[in-house]
Amino acid sequence: MIAAARAPSLARRLLLLALAFAVVLLTITGIVLAAVNRTAVERGFDRRLGVYVKLLIADIAGVVDDPQTTIGANLGEPLFELPQSGWYWQITRFDAGRNEVRASRSLFDGRLPRLGSETSEAGPTRSSEGYVEGPNNLRLRAVERTIELGEDGDFVVLVAGPADDITMALREFNLTLIIALVLLALGMALASLFQVRVGLAPLQRLVGGLAAIRAGERERLEGSFPVEIAPLALEVNALIDDNRAIVDRARTHVGNLAHALKTPLSVIQNEAAGRDDMLAQKVSEQARIMRDQVGHHLDRARAAARARVVSGVVEIRPVVEALARTMEKIHRGRDLAIAVDLPEGLAFRGERQDFEEMVGNLVDNACKWAKGAVQVTAVREPGEPLSERTFATIMIDDDGPGLTAAERDEVVRRGRRLDETKPGSGLGLSIVSDLAGLYGGHLALSVSPQGGVRAAIRLPTA
Repeated sequence: MIAAARAPSLARRLLLLALAFAVVLLTITGIVLAAVNRTAVERGFDRRLGVYVKLLIADIAGVVDDPQTTIGANLGEPLFELPQSGWYWQITRFDAGRNEVRASRSLFDGRLPRLGSETSEAGPTRSSEGYVEGPNNLRLRAVERTIELGEDGDFVVLVAGPADDITMALREFNLTLIIALVLLALGMALASLFQVRVGLAPLQRLVGGLAAIRAGERERLEGSFPVEIAPLALEVNALIDDNRAIVDRARTHVGNLAHALKTPLSVIQNEAAGRDDMLAQKVSEQARIMRDQVGHHLDRARAAARARVVSGVVEIRPVVEALARTMEKIHRGRDLAIAVDLPEGLAFRGERQDFEEMVGNLVDNACKWAKGAVQVTAVREPGEPLSERTFATIMIDDDGPGLTAAERDEVVRRGRRLDETKPGSGLGLSIVSDLAGLYGGHLALSVSPQGGVRAAIRLPTA
C-alpha cells in the first residue's frame, strides 16, 4: 500500500525547487548589483574630489611663494569655508626639508592623515583614493595627489568629503534593490505556482478519471492527455481491460466447474435416495456436505476474482430494505419486525451480489434466532486524510437468546452449527467472514443491546 500521507507532494516539490532557485539567483544578483553600485558611487565621488584637487593644483602652480595668492578661492564650494563641515582640503609642501601645510578654513588647526593606499599612477604626479578619519572622528572619503613642480617644490594635495554621503546613497539604492528583488521573487513564486498548477492539471484529470472508475461512474479513462502522460493512461485502460477479461474467464470457469460437479453429485444423491440402508444414508450425507463445500469454495473463488479488480458501487439502503421485505415474507408466520435505519447516500464499494450475500446471510441468521425484532443500522467511520479507502460498519441486532463468547468464536468456523434443529449448512457466517476479508473488512459478533447477538460487518464505502 502506498503511504500517501507520508509521500511528499509533487506540486510542493516543484514549487519549492523553483523558489529555492529564485532565492539563490536573486540573492547573487542582489549582491553583485550592490557591489557594482558601490564601486560606481565611490568612483563618482572620487571624480568630484579629483576636480577639486586639479583646481588646487592650478592655484599653487607658478605662484607657490606668492603670499597674495588665495588658495582654493576658485573651488566654488562654500562648505570648504564652513568649520568642520566635513569637506576639507590640505596642501603639504615637503621639498628641501620643508613641512609647510595650507588647509581649508573648515579644517581649522586640524590636520588630515595621509592615505596609506597604493598609488594608482607613477611618475611626477601620483594619486590615490581611500578612507581616512577626520575631525570629530568623522569618516572621510579622500583623494590624494603628489605632484613635483621642479623649482616650485613638491606638494601633496588632499581633498576629502564625508563618507556619509556615499553611505546614504548606497543605503537608498540597496533599499530600492531589496524591494525590487522581493517583488520579483513574489512574481516568480506566483508564476511558478501557476506553472505547476497548469503543468500538473493533466495528472489531476487522470486522478479524477481513476476516482470515477472506482466509483462506478466510468469504465475507462477518457479524454486526451499530454504525450508524457498518454502512455500511462493507455496502460491503465489496458490493465482495466485485462482485469475485466480475467473476471469474465474466472466466472466462466467457475460456472463450468459448478455444472460439472453438480450433475455427478446429483446422480450420487439420487442413487443413494433410492436405497434405505446405512451406506446409502452415509453417501447421501457426504454428498450433501460435498455440495455445500463445493458451493462455498466456488463462491469464495468467484468473490476473490471480483474483489481484486475495479468494482462498482452499490447503494446500501435500498438493497437492505429489499432484503428486509423478503425476510419478513419468509418468516411471516413468526410476526417478525425488521427495522432498517441506514443513512442516505451510504454506498458499498464492490459487487452487488456479494453485498446481498453477506448482509442477506446475516439478516437471515438474525431472523432465525430473533424472538420478534431485528434491527439493521450503520455507522460511517471517519476518513483518514489521504486514505485510499473509507469504511462503514453495518450492524444487525436481534432479540434472541444470544451466544456466549466461546459460542461466538465457534459459530464463525466453517461448517459449525450450534443447533441442528435450525435449517442451514453451517457455512453462512463463514462465507460472510471470508467475503468481508476479501474486501478488506471483517465480521465481528458481540452482545446486542436488544439482548441477542450483534453481527457487525465492516465494509469499504464509496
